[in-house]
Amino acid sequence: MPMTAAILEYKTNRCGLADLIIERLDAARDDLRAQFVASEPDIGYFYIDDVLPAEVASAIYAAFPAPETMTLKNSLRERKLIAAQMNRYNPILEEAIYAFQDERIVTALRGICGMISAYPDENLYAGGISMMTEGHFLNPHIDNSHDKDRDRWRVLNLLYYVSPDWALANGGNLELWPNGLEATAITIESKFNRLVVMATHGRSLHSVSPIRVDRARCCVSNYYFSDEPLRDEDEFHVTSFRGRPEQPMRDTLLRADAAARGMVRKLFPKGVRENPHVYKRDEPQ
Repeated sequence: MPMTAAILEYKTNRCGLADLIIERLDAARDDLRAQFVASEPDIGYFYIDDVLPAEVASAIYAAFPAPETMTLKNSLRERKLIAAQMNRYNPILEEAIYAFQDERIVTALRGICGMISAYPDENLYAGGISMMTEGHFLNPHIDNSHDKDRDRWRVLNLLYYVSPDWALANGGNLELWPNGLEATAITIESKFNRLVVMATHGRSLHSVSPIRVDRARCCVSNYYFSDEPLRDEDEFHVTSFRGRPEQPMRDTLLRADAAARGMVRKLFPKGVRENPHVYKRDEPQ
């Protein structure tokens, strides 16, 4: 039966979305915990499908902005479109992002992943929305270890995919490299209405395979942070990229790039410039 406008409006605000998400997580909690525990010795992760009603997930996808209104990151490391200044876009996108920051969901994910503490990031540091189209990619990398102020450790990466009828052959899929680039990656399809939750620590090497089709792979992203690192051996590090196995020259260049940026951060722990990838709530639309 079609949803009325009132019901759809409720299901597309952050409270209504969070109600639906927590219901889905609670129903699958044992399976999700088992997924995470089995993978935790390497890169802990789990994924869950049908997170929201299909018509709600489709509404989120339909609200994604035109590519020219987003920021293109284009280098040897990556090629993708991102946005964190959410007051510039359809309100449903901001509602979807912050639904995953609802305290009930944070508590549920902390329990599933066996964490002492976990905090959502209202600043959307490196979070928000992303779009990848034909030829876009994200090379293997380890995420920056901390939040924008270097006060808390980055511990979870939440990726919610909303592109309808997305197929594995399209590319744009999450790749995990728990045994390094010499081994075969674990591929997690960027399937419509799928949430992937991945642990982030010093060994969480991951990538996104190149997009092979003239379509957009759209994702709603969040990071959680913690008072303590996931692993005792973790140390502060910048985002560090590598070349794919078939890119030895790029790998050499990206290793040098990561080493140089790491040295700069040792000299300037807070960085030499403010990272622009945050949500500035006082910025006009």
